[in-house]
Amino acid sequence: MNILVLEANSRELAVIQKVLEGRRNSISFAASSAQAWSAVQAGGVRFMIVNEDTTDAGASRFIQHVRDAQSEDPIYILLITSRNVEDGPIQGVDDTLRLPYQTSELKNRISVAERIISLTSSLVAAREELEAQAAFDPLTSYMNRAAFLRQAAGELERSRRDSLPLSLIALDIDNFKEINNKFGRKAGDEVLKALANTIREKSRPYDCIGRWDGDEFLLALPGVIGADAEKISERIIFGIRGARIEVPNEPPLNVKVSAGVASLMRITSTTEIEPIILQARGAVTRAKEAGGSQVFLVFL
Repeated sequence: MNILVLEANSRELAVIQKVLEGRRNSISFAASSAQAWSAVQAGGVRFMIVNEDTTDAGASRFIQHVRDAQSEDPIYILLITSRNVEDGPIQGVDDTLRLPYQTSELKNRISVAERIISLTSSLVAAREELEAQAAFDPLTSYMNRAAFLRQAAGELERSRRDSLPLSLIALDIDNFKEINNKFGRKAGDEVLKALANTIREKSRPYDCIGRWDGDEFLLALPGVIGADAEKISERIIFGIRGARIEVPNEPPLNVKVSAGVASLMRITSTTEIEPIILQARGAVTRAKEAGGSQVFLVFL
């Protein structure tokens, strides 16, 4: 953890430095609020010890400045002051230590700060994990429907700004219901994972890919038009056809996939992503009606 100490008095600084020794932290020191602010802006500071009496922290409204510019990782602030803290909490600080203080008291306050910062970091990590779980399909690791809609809308807007074409591919497994009914859900999940891996191998690393519903996947491809999107779809269809998916006491599964492509050469200010998705999904239906395991392309 990176600790920043704002202290201009050499004797007080020596006391704080001695208390912090051996705590396996990165420690930096500043004698003025300007120096401290530069350290905060450089990033990485999680804990600040500020002596209000020996620096310009109070006069410069330094603490409020830090709070106003607070990032996602909050900075814990311990204020050392001769103010009468019994009158109420001091705005912007997490804890106060009144002068004069005992070394043991400073040690205790630092230990409390470290525990709170550790807990806060754990909570932030847990929140980020929950957000990721809410945005991604756990089976395939692709974006779920809501996340794909947001991302695809962003890709559409970028294509509009840059005057680029955009194609949207919908993929659907022709015989997924048959596989599920005959071999069970576990085999169905293996098929979905195999298709997800094939899509990953046959598409570009930065393409926007999502699991739309059940055995249906969508790809939003900025800068790709008609025939190129068709070729990508065919690579995926041929790739999954060659995938070896084993089931007990049976030959490897023969998985068939159909694709529908909706392609736009020109994106206007009124173009929206949902109608494009509907067109691509409709094109999948046309591909299935024509016998399946093929691509149907529409230009919008």
